[in-house]
Amino acid sequence: MNHEAGLARGTLLELPGAGVGERGHLRLLESAPCDPQQIYARILSERYGKPFIVDDGRTRRLYFSLRFIQSSMRIDDPVTLDFAYTRKMMAFLLFVPDPREVLMVGLGGGSLAKFCHRHLPETDLTVVEISPDVIALRGEFGVPEDARIKIVQADAAEYLPSAEGDTEVLLLDGFDASGIAPAFLRRGFYEAARRRLRPGGLLVANFCGPPQRWYRHFRLLDDAFDGRVHLGPVTYADNHIAFAFADTGFPLDWAHLAKRARVLADRIPLDFPEFVDRLRAGAGLRRELRRLQ
Repeated sequence: MNHEAGLARGTLLELPGAGVGERGHLRLLESAPCDPQQIYARILSERYGKPFIVDDGRTRRLYFSLRFIQSSMRIDDPVTLDFAYTRKMMAFLLFVPDPREVLMVGLGGGSLAKFCHRHLPETDLTVVEISPDVIALRGEFGVPEDARIKIVQADAAEYLPSAEGDTEVLLLDGFDASGIAPAFLRRGFYEAARRRLRPGGLLVANFCGPPQRWYRHFRLLDDAFDGRVHLGPVTYADNHIAFAFADTGFPLDWAHLAKRARVLADRIPLDFPEFVDRLRAGAGLRRELRRLQ
């Protein structure tokens, strides 16, 4: 388990994006010399095996495979949360408005880490990322070099059981080229995640794609948290966000949440009242998921 602030993983190579059907440029960590045509062929056949960036001058996107965008950053506003699901994950502030510690699993392009660093100045952030290549690209996405952001290069399945009761919020957004990291599909993983939370703490998990792809993860999460999990859909996206409560705060107090949403909207540039509406829209999702048993 290595604590990393950034890694030298080779030269940042820039190639025309047209070689893989993309506008702008590709940026990749490669050792010179290399054959660009072989790189294009490996990316197109999904055999490249490393993260790469597509920059079209407006957005800078991180990929593991061209099928899925892992992270997106607006060049003219690098801290804005470009994906709806990342904005919805920030709804944790409705329940824990002033966390001292936030633990994140999955760095990607650092969208959530950058947003929390900017708008939660009293919060310390720890990000667990398994891929040293992803960490090496942090500078391309402007992830701050700051004492309040600690990036740990480790497998979350090994890292989470290493301590207990050290964070108020745990954000799970760990994906590989095929979906949710397979190492997460264990009851022990979600139990270890729960034990990292302090009293009153909250775990927030991103589930992407059709429910058949992530339902078993939801069941394990729900079991580990004794049923204190609320699932909400993301507007105009193929994501669902699960909010799992360590002990209190469930079922949800809608009047209290609506009041807190108005306060947060004046403090942080996100539509918290809309988040409450989407949480309400998920009230029946648990019943629908039972059909998959």
